[in-house]
Amino acid sequence: MGIVGAGVIGAGWAARAAHCGLDVIVSDVNPEMCDWLFGTARDAGEMLGKLTEGISMPERGRIDFTTELTDLAEGADFIQECVPEVLELKHAVLGEVASLTSEDIVIASSTSGFMPSDLQAGLNHPERILVGHPFNPVYLCPLVEVVGGKETSSGASATARRLYESLAMHVLIVRREIPGHISDRLQEAMWREILHLLADDIATTGELDESIVYGPGLRWAAMGMNQLYMMAGGQGGARRFMEQFGPALELPWCNMKAPQLTESLIDRFVEGTSDQSAGRSIRELEAIRDECLVEIQKVLARHDVGAGRTLNAFGRKLRAADDQ
Repeated sequence: MGIVGAGVIGAGWAARAAHCGLDVIVSDVNPEMCDWLFGTARDAGEMLGKLTEGISMPERGRIDFTTELTDLAEGADFIQECVPEVLELKHAVLGEVASLTSEDIVIASSTSGFMPSDLQAGLNHPERILVGHPFNPVYLCPLVEVVGGKETSSGASATARRLYESLAMHVLIVRREIPGHISDRLQEAMWREILHLLADDIATTGELDESIVYGPGLRWAAMGMNQLYMMAGGQGGARRFMEQFGPALELPWCNMKAPQLTESLIDRFVEGTSDQSAGRSIRELEAIRDECLVEIQKVLARHDVGAGRTLNAFGRKLRAADDQ
């Protein structure tokens, strides 16, 4: 597997792929990213080992780093692009990768919001280019949105699905391309409301996060909002819920248009999240987050729900392969 870009997302992909037995070559124009890549692989490997305890994993793959895109193109049978979220940059990098690889090599972009049709336009063999959008940390969050563009072939999408499933991921096929795909559009709606509440001095960043962490966030690890709202209707189910809470949609409970991103609002966000960190580094916070994600998924696996179901399915698949 080839990965273009060794930042947070690219390094996360590399850690997950290597843990699942794939050899990985990562390319980045900045040679200093090599240290970040292997630091992430080290920390992620420890967490992935805890997550997959009890599963007979394949031999760990190796991770190589290069600053030459030609090296990656020559050695990869599937390529995941993870460069910064700038359309012109992504299009240029994808174009270079497409020109260096044969037409049977599928190229996926990790883009959070660009549509694949815009990314593949004018590129060499655009039918093998699509979006494979993961979630941070890629090595522990199993969701990946697969989105095909106007010229993406069904074969390319099928290849991407097989590759991602071999990495213990839950593949969500987005049936029609749209900016932001599915999950990021939902997150964006909440993010905009958070900024409004912050800008209007209704709550601090810490209080806003508390409103999620201690309430709906606990439920979302196991069930989505639609299923949870159906259950809130009691014996009357979804219809009763809609009858009871549907009229609230007419009330001014939220703001969907984003607030003006003033320097004051940016400062409030930066200062609030700094206070929440309480002096802990990003690596320290990542370690806390990762341990929680491991333990949550293991609990979910005992009940075969949510991300735990994906983990169980991956284990069964590996056991079946060993029995053959």
